[in-house]
Amino acid sequence: MDEPTLDVVTVGHAVVDVLAHVDDALVAAHGLAKGTMTLVDLERSAVVYDSMPPGIEVSGGSAANTAAGIASLGGTAAFIGKIRDDFLGEIFLHDLRSTGVVYTTPASTSGPPTARCLILVTPDAERTMNTYLGTAGELDADDVDPALVAGARITYVEGYLVGLPSAEDALAVAVEAAHDAGRRVALTLSDPSWVALQRDAFTALLPSVDILLGNEAEAREITGESDPEAALRGLTKTCPVVAITRGAAGAGASDGNETISVPAEPVTDLEDTTGAGDLFAAGFLLGLAREKPLEACLRLGALAAAEVISHIGARPQTSLAALASDKGLEI
Repeated sequence: MDEPTLDVVTVGHAVVDVLAHVDDALVAAHGLAKGTMTLVDLERSAVVYDSMPPGIEVSGGSAANTAAGIASLGGTAAFIGKIRDDFLGEIFLHDLRSTGVVYTTPASTSGPPTARCLILVTPDAERTMNTYLGTAGELDADDVDPALVAGARITYVEGYLVGLPSAEDALAVAVEAAHDAGRRVALTLSDPSWVALQRDAFTALLPSVDILLGNEAEAREITGESDPEAALRGLTKTCPVVAITRGAAGAGASDGNETISVPAEPVTDLEDTTGAGDLFAAGFLLGLAREKPLEACLRLGALAAAEVISHIGARPQTSLAALASDKGLEI
């Protein structure tokens, strides 16, 4: 077996985020459940966009954010996801490659535009997302390079792909290529509402997952357990490694042999929780890829999450490798 050339390859939606600070009334006016992600069509996306105050546009997408976080930590990462050859597509391409992430998925030359996610950030720093998938929702098997997947220690799948008929073949190719090469497959649950909607699809995929990540709401939703620790124990019966984040209460993980918990990293100014789970995944997965102890993996995840929630946007603005070094965390 060839030695891996990448720590992690991530598979997900290529999305440009549009973020703005709003009050709770605007979220309610659109009939949205605060703190969740809703898929919308292009027309609905335009309605929400027109109601938003001035904001910022940054490249996003859950799996792409994780890849960028891994690169900021000093790891090697690639991303698989689809853009259109349009203005937002160019923004996404430039921003992601500038982080050092390998991105070679060809852009579509026809069809729907590049995906965008309208993120309403309320005063409590909670984010409510309205996502128009556009061409990102058309990721198919031909877009997945098996050789790229086989060259990564871990293949990380964004939960928002699970249950989408258009992504079914792409996921199957990625999972098969990783396991055929003797690599591990990781999955994030992504959103409790999405887990509830796609419960059967998640349940069917879990036996193929080696590493599972989610927050406590997602873990409760997939297991039916009210207690996060019971949910963690239940999930490790199916997935060899499970990590659950608990916001300000920190995070816990189990590999079936030991269960470890770490506190959250202190955050002076909580600005925007967008990307917290994505960046936690970056630190945790890079730790696993580099064969670090479970506690070190959790601490790397907590550190990366703390950095991203201290500012607007879902990607690091400070070198995570430098922050980790300051904390004595070796990568």
